[in-house]
Amino acid sequence: MAETASSTQIKSSDGTVESFIDPLAQNFQSRTDKHLSMKSKNDASLPVRSLQSPPAQTLTGKQEHYLKRELISQQVVYEISELASTTALQRFGAPFRSEYGEVAPVDSDLPLLRYIFVHHVRNFPFLDQAREKEFWQDKLQVFLESFAKKHISSSEDRLEETKRRKLAIKAQKLVELMMVSGIPTASGYEERIRFSEMEVVDRGANEQGLLVNMPEGNSINGWDINVAGVRTTSVKRTIRYHQHAEFIIRVKQAGKPDIYVGRRYGEFGRLHKRLRTELPGKVLAPLPRKNKSSTASALLGVGGDDDDASSVSSVSTQNTQPYAPEDSSSLRNLIGIGHARSPSLHSSRSPRASGDFTQHRVILYREDQRVSLRAFLRTFLQNKQIAESKVMAEFLTGNTIQLNQEELEDIQKRKEMDERRIEEQRRFYEIARERARELDVYMERFRRDVVERNGLTKLFKEIKEKPTIADLSMEYQKFAEWLRIEVAATIYHLFLAEDNSPELLAQARRIHSMLPYVALKQVIRFTNPAAVMSGVLDLFLAQPFGAKSLAQRVFGMALNDGIRSFQKSIDALVLKIADPILCQKLQNFCDSPEDIKNEIRSEAVIEDIDLIVAILRSEKISPELISDQIGKVFNAYVAWNHTVENVDEEMKSGATLFAHLKQLLKMYTRQRDKAQMLSMIQEPVTLHLLRDLFTIFYEPLVRVYKSANVYNSVTDFAAFADDTFSVLETAQRQDVSADPNQTVQSFIDLCARHQENFYKFVHEVHIHDNGLFTALMGWLEGILEFLRHGPSGGKLDMNALFQGAVDMGRINKTAAIAEIDALIKWQEERKKWHQDKTRQKMAAEGTGQNGAPTPQPPGANTFQSSDFGLHEADLADLESDSESGEEEDDDIEDGDADPIDSERKRRARAADKLRRTAGEPVKPPVRELEELKEGFLAMLRMVLAE
Repeated sequence: MAETASSTQIKSSDGTVESFIDPLAQNFQSRTDKHLSMKSKNDASLPVRSLQSPPAQTLTGKQEHYLKRELISQQVVYEISELASTTALQRFGAPFRSEYGEVAPVDSDLPLLRYIFVHHVRNFPFLDQAREKEFWQDKLQVFLESFAKKHISSSEDRLEETKRRKLAIKAQKLVELMMVSGIPTASGYEERIRFSEMEVVDRGANEQGLLVNMPEGNSINGWDINVAGVRTTSVKRTIRYHQHAEFIIRVKQAGKPDIYVGRRYGEFGRLHKRLRTELPGKVLAPLPRKNKSSTASALLGVGGDDDDASSVSSVSTQNTQPYAPEDSSSLRNLIGIGHARSPSLHSSRSPRASGDFTQHRVILYREDQRVSLRAFLRTFLQNKQIAESKVMAEFLTGNTIQLNQEELEDIQKRKEMDERRIEEQRRFYEIARERARELDVYMERFRRDVVERNGLTKLFKEIKEKPTIADLSMEYQKFAEWLRIEVAATIYHLFLAEDNSPELLAQARRIHSMLPYVALKQVIRFTNPAAVMSGVLDLFLAQPFGAKSLAQRVFGMALNDGIRSFQKSIDALVLKIADPILCQKLQNFCDSPEDIKNEIRSEAVIEDIDLIVAILRSEKISPELISDQIGKVFNAYVAWNHTVENVDEEMKSGATLFAHLKQLLKMYTRQRDKAQMLSMIQEPVTLHLLRDLFTIFYEPLVRVYKSANVYNSVTDFAAFADDTFSVLETAQRQDVSADPNQTVQSFIDLCARHQENFYKFVHEVHIHDNGLFTALMGWLEGILEFLRHGPSGGKLDMNALFQGAVDMGRINKTAAIAEIDALIKWQEERKKWHQDKTRQKMAAEGTGQNGAPTPQPPGANTFQSSDFGLHEADLADLESDSESGEEEDDDIEDGDADPIDSERKRRARAADKLRRTAGEPVKPPVRELEELKEGFLAMLRMVLAE
């Protein structure tokens, strides 16, 4: 350690930093030696320390942790932002080349990302064979630097969150979590904020389980809806009346009485189409297929002698028929298998179906369709933008209806059916959990085996050496038994328990029936997929006589179509603006160097004006405007702001000009992006990189699967699918009064019948993997080892860093301690704020209030985050940061939309974000601690320089 510190001093160019690092490194060395024998930083048994500093320590445990967290967070933000630089990879060091020669680890400008790259990216089992010069330098580095030079537009240019921006935020939070959890402090007293009551809140929020399928008490973004019943309506067409099913939707909003609306299946389809029109680009859940099957149950029937009381009124809510034993079904019969369509029974007395409930059976008309449409609506309402759309509001509140007695009775019966079905699911999970609980002792041993050093490698080594499950050690056999229960519960949950289970099962059966398993098996057996894919790549990537390849032509054609489409929109806008000088200036801005663009953007932010105004008045972009043009632009800007805030037809003409200018800038920006992407596709290095990536990732897997005779597993999977559908069909035909132990056992037996085939597949793959999967497990364990024990280069001595800065006069101790305490207080207040928001959300949605929460699937809590080196408090901080920083995925704007309406929506979203974050504690300013960044970076380099 002393040698590392000394080498750092020699390489320091700044004398001040050198003299500062000297006492810091010596203190760092002594404290590291002193605490080498201390327990792991993630030991759950670490007692809560008092607010007083430990003996000989300058900082308390909390102060240490949150000072480390703040400095790491600042460094992560800097390093992620620097990835956009064209010189970022040159500062990584090996394997990337640099103009300044090889960059030593202790001199890296990006130590965090360099460490992750060297230890967790470059040594990935596929990439570890890539050659330094041929792949990393001549292809990947050239490609990424070329992409950085294109300066593809950012979120600020488009006034919307780009995917790259969102990805960068996610990467920043994950890197921060990894480094804060992984790099320990030297004192061993590091401590996080604890809120024991928050754990209760989080558990309640995560244990909603089957409550989402409850008919009532499930408010989603302000809407509590249930497709409560079904009635038949008669509609006269040309001559005769036609009967149609109409689904009765109960709608409840806070502070308003319940209302009911009737919607036919086709209206759900029109809702789907209208949402696609109103929200272009939004990914929408598919509409469930039309399902006219009915469901019979013995639990809801009425006496057979009460025909008059049970008859259906002129608007029928049920279709009933005498119960036939061969058509038996039950509460589980929500899948649409084996259902015979129930024809309407018309009486000579009236055009309504009479209620003949023989053997106390009742048939509920279109029950499967009802629950699938309920899942469809609730899935839509999960998206806040859809829930607040005008289309959804009209669908749920327009043309309300009044229910008659017969319809109320039908709704009550379907409500009882929902409740009994959920009770049945609860019983299933309780029994499965009870059986899994019997394996707790063995699962604890298995957990310890996996958590300890090289646990995953030991597990897969055992699988590789033992040909059958019976040959495994007892702990692994019990793990296989626990896994059977898990898979059985998952199959039950997916295909029987959820509202959308009928639709999901129907899709699975259709796909299964269409797959040619025998032909697929023979194709895999006798063909060489690697050779086939290599030939396909040759076909698409070949450049005969230096001409463009087929892939370049295909991608180029798609991009050129986009460029031409943007040009049409641009030409139309230029005609509307009727001022070619203004248009030319906007185009010249898009084609200007990045430094000029950034300077103009900064002026717009500093002076709080729109970017359009800053561009058009700037003398850095030609052509220059005359005074009349500048006045016209400013007047249009004033009219724009006034019209957006107030509906004013008199000023709309000026606002329209400014709206067209904003739209034109966006079109120019996007057209330039397309052109830059086209030039990337046409560069030879792109094709070479694609081929190398194929060789690195695809060919090793294909060789493994070919040598492992994977084709035999195709028929094994087909047999498993057939057996699964048979068990599901048997389960859904059973009455709810059947023994739930038998139901649970039938699904466990299903897994037991096929577990040997699955194990044989995994075993064969590992035998012929040429060490590939062993290396993959070693790679995963390398990440876990870092999270549990930190880097091998040592620990961060935050006390030495702080005291060294105080001794050198770099910081004021009192002011720095005050800033750290302010950060701790801010974190505490923010946690409390998020806790209160979670409670409010749970109260608004009725979570846990209507009935007890459904038990989690068996074995859900077998592993904890601390087992893998991730402290639960750090995970909670990451979640809080994500909630605070994330925007709704509503920022994708349609280029053809009305710019004024788009701006109103954008400002409404900004106002909504302010409303949602109202009261959120504001991060205190950090000034004194900024002086620690240079010394912290030097220490960080030492710790990560391995």
